[in-house]
Amino acid sequence: MYKFTAYAAKMILSLRGGIKVYNKENLPTDTGFVIACTHSGWVDVVALGAGILPHEIHYMAKKELFEKKWTGSFLSSINAFPVDRENPGPSSIKTPIKLLKEGKIVGIFPSGTRSSEDVPLKRGAVTIAQMGKAPLVPAAYSGPSNGKELFKKGKMKLIIGKPLNQEDFSQYSSKEKLAKMTEALSNSIKVLEQQLEEL
Repeated sequence: MYKFTAYAAKMILSLRGGIKVYNKENLPTDTGFVIACTHSGWVDVVALGAGILPHEIHYMAKKELFEKKWTGSFLSSINAFPVDRENPGPSSIKTPIKLLKEGKIVGIFPSGTRSSEDVPLKRGAVTIAQMGKAPLVPAAYSGPSNGKELFKKGKMKLIIGKPLNQEDFSQYSSKEKLAKMTEALSNSIKVLEQQLEEL
C-alpha cells in the first residue's frame, strides 16, 4: 500500500511540476536511519515520501489521528505508527528503535527552525537515532503546505543534508552527545533552509 500511495502521489504532483530533490545521494543505503524534515503542513509529509522513493519511510504520527478506525487503518497501511506527543514515554520510542534495528527508515517532522516548539521533537529524533545506533539525516522542504496552496503556482523543493553519524559524537558523554547532536541537527536544517531559498 505504501509504494502504491507514494507513487500515485508522485504522479499527481508531477502534474504541477513535480518535486525537485537535491542531494538525494546523501541518503544512507546500507543501514536504517532517522530522517528529520521541516514541517508546516501535510503536503511536506507527502513530498518527502514521494521525493525519496524507492526508500520507504515509517512515519511517527500523533495518536489522535488513529482514533477513527478507517483513518487509523489507512495510516497503518502506509507505515505510520501512533505516538502520544503530550505524554511521551518508553513506548513512544520502542517502535522506532525496533524499526531502525531492522534497517528501516523513521521519519520525524520538527516544525522548522523558526519555532522553539520543535526543540523537543528534534531532541526526540536525536534520542531515537542514538538508541537505534543509526545515522540522523536532516532535510528541508519548501513549497505548498496544504491542499489550497497545492493548486497554486510555486515550486516544490526538497533538500537532503549529510547524515549526522553516531561515531562523530562518540567523544561526548551521553548528556553532552544529546545536546551536541540536537544543536548540529538544528544548524544543519537552518543551513538547508537557506540553501533552498537560493536554489
